Amino acid sequence: MLALLLALQGAVSPAQAPTDSLPQVTLVEALQRAARLDPNYVAALGQVDNAAWARRNAFAVFVLPSVAMTVNRQSTDPAGFFFTDSLLRLKTTWSAQLSARYDLFTGGQKFAELARSGAALQGAHADELRQRFATALLTESDYYAVLQNAELDRVARERLRRAREQLAVARARVSSGAAVSTDSLTLRLELTRAQVAQLQQGSALRIARLELGRRVGAAGPVDAAPLDSVAAPELPVTLADAISEAARQGPDYRAAAANERAASAAYRAELGNYLPHATLTYTKLSLGTKFYPNDLFKQTNLTLGISFPIWNNGQRELALSRANVNKEIARARRQDMDRAVQHDVTAAYDAYVTARATAEFATQGLVVARESFRVQQTRYSSGATTILDLLEAEVNLSQAEADLVQARYGWRLALSGLEMILGKRLFTDKEPQ
Repeated sequence: MLALLLALQGAVSPAQAPTDSLPQVTLVEALQRAARLDPNYVAALGQVDNAAWARRNAFAVFVLPSVAMTVNRQSTDPAGFFFTDSLLRLKTTWSAQLSARYDLFTGGQKFAELARSGAALQGAHADELRQRFATALLTESDYYAVLQNAELDRVARERLRRAREQLAVARARVSSGAAVSTDSLTLRLELTRAQVAQLQQGSALRIARLELGRRVGAAGPVDAAPLDSVAAPELPVTLADAISEAARQGPDYRAAAANERAASAAYRAELGNYLPHATLTYTKLSLGTKFYPNDLFKQTNLTLGISFPIWNNGQRELALSRANVNKEIARARRQDMDRAVQHDVTAAYDAYVTARATAEFATQGLVVARESFRVQQTRYSSGATTILDLLEAEVNLSQAEADLVQARYGWRLALSGLEMILGKRLFTDKEPQ
């Protein structure tokens, strides 16, 4: 009779989707593939290229003039007259102009732009580092979600299996008169809840695999390769060292300081508009009947020009005011980041320490829950306890298993959050070999 009950209940269990055919990636592979695909990281890399070219341009204006060349071909019908050293009648003529311009003095704007571009490049590198770790954090979150949901799915199936077994035992005891009918009804309710939980967990696992596939550029679901079930290691840095390291090398704080320097340099560049500007211009003009024209007329000019801005309807003052406001905003943000570094690092550091301790306690809790369920199961079979005590022990066991699964991946995610603030890896297990 007991075997028949188990067989009938097994018929209603949902079939498990096969996972052998799913592509599988390791954590290192997922991090590498996601970095190439994340739009935010691609944008951050592009900003580094733009900032590098702006830096080259700031250096180039110190030593190189701006050069332009214009060539025109003109055909007239009937032929036109041209006055050079003599009167000529030509149907086709060529003209060319070569000009070079060099700013001798710009009121310090060259030096200000050099400083601004350097700060902008440093800020772009800091933002690229920040976005790299932000992308890694999202990727690890999706990766751990697959592993966590896979284990939680196993926990849900174990809960369903235990519920079926206990229901069969309860029905057998009711049939023999050793228990009342409410025992089987109570366990039937637990079986229903376990079936619902298993369906929900299976759906969560499928969605997590699809999200990981999107993250790594796959067209469908992707499974995560299992990780070593090692205990959470102790952090290699103290809290004080972590705060100092973040204040010195953390990407968020480096970017804030670089943005302040760039805004200050932009403000100094606007001050240069209140000083005279000196420009040296070279122009060569030639006219001829063929390319390159020089057989009819040639003229060379070398001009030194000095301009002094006096009034441009307040546009200069408006630009200076905007630059000053941007400088003050950047300074306020940098100061706020300096004040926030201790809070941010402490919160992330304590989150890891707490998650590490939680994993240790969850391991102990699972041992206790398993023993409690074993004792209650034995006592119920012998009629020494009630169905409510057995059901409570069974629920506690399922919850302890789920708590351990969540704690095992909780400390890994907390570690990634701390690494993102510090801007460096604390362990080498996520680096390519």
